[in-house]
Amino acid sequence: MDEKTLRALVAAGAVRNIDIIASGARFHVEARTRNGAITAETRKGKVKTWVTLDAAARWVRGLGVGGARINLTHWQPGQRELQV
Repeated sequence: MDEKTLRALVAAGAVRNIDIIASGARFHVEARTRNGAITAETRKGKVKTWVTLDAAARWVRGLGVGGARINLTHWQPGQRELQV
């Protein structure tokens, strides 16, 4: 889901909580609603990712959300990315 739609869901109170999830050396954001999890996407439909935790947290704060859960289970800070 793109940022504009996610921002509207937050404003409407449809988002129960936000998770910042580490995967490899990057972070992505999932919003939990009554109907399940929604992953933040770019305008092109790809999963929106951040290199640093603080950048992801700033983005979440910009949505108007004051708190988020952080999942670092699969965080590998030294992992290199595959060049696609």
